[in-house]
Amino acid sequence: MNIIKSPEEMQCEALELKRAGKSIGFVPTMGFLHEGHLSLMRLARERCDVLVVSIFVNPTQFGPNEDLDAYPRDFERDEALCAEVGVDLVFYPKPEDMYAADASVWIDEESLSGVLCGESRPRHFRGVCTVVAKLFNLVLPDLAVFGEKDAQQLRIIERMVRDLNFPVKIVRGPIVREEDGLAMSSRNKYLTEEQRKNALGLKKSLVQVCELVGQGERNVSNLRSAMTQLIDDIPEAVIDYIEFVDDQSLHPVDSIEFRTLVALAVKVGSTRLIDNIVVSV
Repeated sequence: MNIIKSPEEMQCEALELKRAGKSIGFVPTMGFLHEGHLSLMRLARERCDVLVVSIFVNPTQFGPNEDLDAYPRDFERDEALCAEVGVDLVFYPKPEDMYAADASVWIDEESLSGVLCGESRPRHFRGVCTVVAKLFNLVLPDLAVFGEKDAQQLRIIERMVRDLNFPVKIVRGPIVREEDGLAMSSRNKYLTEEQRKNALGLKKSLVQVCELVGQGERNVSNLRSAMTQLIDDIPEAVIDYIEFVDDQSLHPVDSIEFRTLVALAVKVGSTRLIDNIVVSV
């Protein structure tokens, strides 16, 4: 397994692989890897000749009061996990090598990014789209795997690839959960033992929605109220949002008629967690 730190070297290596007729699979990460990341790598591994994983904590997708400096990092552990999964190349750049000091070009998505996480993190998806576009230009992947846990991000990247004609196939990776149902996240490390137990309420609220829809409830106001009541009873839990949106357009819906993405973001203590499920009738 090779480790490349220079963007120029990464692009040169990718061009050589292309000339040799090799297909490139890509999984972008911010490191501190867990089984969720590894499941994405395995999906890519099955579909390509050369598997590239990037490890880059992207500063442009963090707001001024978010956890950029505290975001967990452990490159040696990440490197070992990548090797176990069969990664061929790890791209591990520095922020100053990815962004010029006077960088002034950004990618803004204007339809899907203003709701859900984008409402409380207004510049977040500008940073996500820009760094993913840069990574695509450096790695030159034939396919890239993104997880369903970041449902809004996934749909925005799919839209960016479509609208900007990136020659990249986006593969969706299912949410991976701990045995108790908590969605795997690098930020779970921040939770105390008690907070981690409390965080299970996110999944319980989604299960509750599925049960209510299965019993015939279609009214989103009633469904949101049930979720809100459950989460409000959780110690240290503060709701950022609970939203019911069309699975593709992300437009809010009032009733469950078609495929609906149920997404929520909740702070448990100081840790912001997200989860989602798709329901249909």
